[in-house]
Amino acid sequence: MAATLTLNERAMRLADYIASNAATLRIEAHTTAGGARILDCGIKTPGGLQAGLALARVCLAGQAEVTLVPGDVAGFGCPSVVVNTDHPVLACMASQYAGWEIKAGKFFAMGSGPMRAAYGKEELFDQIPGREQAPVAVGTLETRKLPDDAVVAQISQALNLPANKITLLAAPAASQAGNLQVVARSLETALHKLHELKFDLNQVITGFGSAPLPPVAKDELSAIGRTNDAILYGGRVTIWVQAEDDQLAEVGPKVPACASPDYGAPFASIFERCNMDFYKIDPMLFSPAEIVLCNLRTGRSFAFGRVNTDVLHQSFFG
Repeated sequence: MAATLTLNERAMRLADYIASNAATLRIEAHTTAGGARILDCGIKTPGGLQAGLALARVCLAGQAEVTLVPGDVAGFGCPSVVVNTDHPVLACMASQYAGWEIKAGKFFAMGSGPMRAAYGKEELFDQIPGREQAPVAVGTLETRKLPDDAVVAQISQALNLPANKITLLAAPAASQAGNLQVVARSLETALHKLHELKFDLNQVITGFGSAPLPPVAKDELSAIGRTNDAILYGGRVTIWVQAEDDQLAEVGPKVPACASPDYGAPFASIFERCNMDFYKIDPMLFSPAEIVLCNLRTGRSFAFGRVNTDVLHQSFFG
């Protein structure tokens, strides 16, 4: 019987494919002095929608499908980014969630992707499956600056892996690829919110999420605003669980973004009101607009929240 691939090995197969199709994807692959492979998906390269889909799939360690489908915002055509997976906790929480702060000198980025599972130091991994010892590591960085040898050395030391076993994909949110990979987090934000509400994620079986893809912003601050709005005011998530109905009826109303007192204005306005300090924003705001919880144990479904097209239109087209 063949050994089961780790999350990082699955992601590495995708990264190899991306690197071999760099020209088609309008990205660039290069190797650092220490031997790490860097895939620039939108910093010094144009990237594009296909690069964004590829970036999102790597971020999910190949454990989820990511597609673009037609959609609309307030009657205007706007593609939607759709994610679906039968391994939602591994794909979204053990891999996609941006839980690792990467700091080296003046470089800072939030690290996503399955390298987090190989690192395994986040408290989150005490409550979910996913920690692994992998022969390779793959990570994604939301950043405007390509990682240098100092960044790679820090990651290499943390993972106890040589640099030539590490692949890092990088793109800013204010790029086509970066914009898309952030919006591909509708399901992840729902699972993270459920975890924060003390819901046992071992009860989650399957997940589906969609969110509208905003126009690419001209700078990172605007991009943070639009991509957050896409999920807070336009994200629609369905999760299939094995749980008690009473449990779902109790937790459900607390999940959508509208349950937060900070809800109601474009994220850029909320951020400005909080003096550009993320930690002053209610952490319970970060969740999709709608959630449907389908109980496989009883056949009952519970729906909460609503899409807010007025805020979406103001954010995207205002």
